[in-house]
Amino acid sequence: MVVPVFEPLSLHGTDGDEAISDTDEALQAAVMSRPMAMTGAFPEVLVDAIRSPHLLPTNNPNYKVQEANLLVICNIGISAEMTTEGLVVRLDVAQLEIPPDVDLTSRQILKLAIVAIRKTLEVYQRPQSDTLDVTLIIEGTDEKKSGLRELDSTFVIGESPNDN
Repeated sequence: MVVPVFEPLSLHGTDGDEAISDTDEALQAAVMSRPMAMTGAFPEVLVDAIRSPHLLPTNNPNYKVQEANLLVICNIGISAEMTTEGLVVRLDVAQLEIPPDVDLTSRQILKLAIVAIRKTLEVYQRPQSDTLDVTLIIEGTDEKKSGLRELDSTFVIGESPNDN
């Protein structure tokens, strides 16, 4: 099945530096989609695919292709599991390391990842008749990263504004 997968991408070294992102901040990053051919358990494989390596294609022979996916660059793990309560998504920051040339905080990167997760699941869920309950958990926090647990959340995908 060919589906769009949204990814948090670094724009460092491109003309997209300081773009207004999906988190309403001027960042050297953005959430963008690309088509991927997927097999396996849906929607779990969609979440896993958000961390796929992404080398930006170019028509400029002088542009050195670099990894652009912030989850790969910063070594943030991602996984998903369907439970009886819904989809549980885990972002693992135990090995998080932001390279010096990535001008972003760990919180900004995780917020972009969460936007990518939501957008990917929204496109998948659109034709489904039921809603999808999602629990997002930040794992691997130590004392220094404990504030990132504030990003833990629950949300419903496929709920129309009139359902409130």
